[in-house]
Formats: sequence, C-alpha cells, structure tokens
Amino acid sequence: MLFYDCSTAPNPRRARMFIAEKGLEIETRDISMRDGEQLKPGFLAVNPRATIPVLVTDNGVTLSENIAIAACLEALRPDPPLMGRTPDERGLVLMWNAIAEQHCGMAVGEAFRNSHPAMKDRALPGPRNYAQIPELAERGHARLAAFFDDLERRLGESPFIATDHLTLADITAFVFIDFARVIKTRIPDSNTATRTWFDNIAARPSAGL
Repeated sequence: MLFYDCSTAPNPRRARMFIAEKGLEIETRDISMRDGEQLKPGFLAVNPRATIPVLVTDNGVTLSENIAIAACLEALRPDPPLMGRTPDERGLVLMWNAIAEQHCGMAVGEAFRNSHPAMKDRALPGPRNYAQIPELAERGHARLAAFFDDLERRLGESPFIATDHLTLADITAFVFIDFARVIKTRIPDSNTATRTWFDNIAARPSAGL
C-alpha cells in the first residue's frame, strides 16, 4: 500500500493516527500543500480532486476519503476495533464521526478558509478556486462554540465520544479541535470533561505523529 500524507494538514493527520493506532506500517509520500503540490500534475494523476489523504491499496484501488481509508484498514486489521465491535457501536462511531466532521471540522474550516490571508481565493479545498466569504468565518466560530457544548455533554456521560474505547470518532474530533488553534480557539476552561478527554488522547503515541 501507499499512503499520501501532508504533515501540516488535519485530514491527513486523522488517517495517520488511524494507521498508527492499528499498528500498521505503510509506505508514505508527503505532499506539501504549502507548496501547492496537491495541485500539480503528478498528484492530480493520483487524485483529480486534489485532496489529501489518499491510500492506494495493494490491489491498486485509490481511496481519497478518511472514512473510506478507515473502513478499508479496519477490514484488513480488525484489532484494535476503531469502528465499533457490534452493529450498535458501529452505528454510534459513524454517527459521532459525522457529527465531528460536520459541526467541528467544517466549522473550523469555514472560519479558517474564509478569513486567513493565505487562503485568499482558496475558500474550499480542491482544484477549483473559490472566493472567501467573511460571514462564513463568523458562522464557523459560532458553530464551533455550539459543538463544544454538545461534546461536553456527551463526554460527561462517556470517557470516549462513541463507545467506551477510542474510535475513529475520537480521532476525528481530537484532530479538528487541535487544528482550531489556527483560528485562535481552544476548548473552554469550563469544559472539564472535554479537556480531560483531549489530554488523554494527546498523550497517546499516535497523537504525536
């Protein structure tokens, strides 16, 4: 297999943590988004959508979405289970992973891509340029604040987001919350359950990769 990574971006980090938690060693090529390598012909031949991460399987199948990469690797190496052990757990993992993507990851992305000077005309990832919309940056901050409230309630009931152990949902939320530093936002001091959960995941070896 071959894994296309980017050391500075959150979505590749999600896949990188998943791979590490599975105990897998996969050949890796780093694509510099700062240098615009994802938009160059060499990488566009791999993924015309110009997004990272990408996993090319041993059978030559190209997977360019985190959920697809995780599903493939979970099937190849079921232990440790990062996508649920039962039908109910699998449903909860996918549900909370989607919530984290939509209400945390997208919120941070809206705020960052629609306000940072380096993202001028790059308000959405991919091969096409889109102008920034400042109002979306404001909405992104508001959405993230609401997500922190929802997450604190959930983590007051469970040590992990979806089940009683680390799953894909925790990796997704952790990476996006950590990336929120680019919009100068951190977990509120009063959200003690979330801060404990975050610190516990940050201490895992996979979080330092």
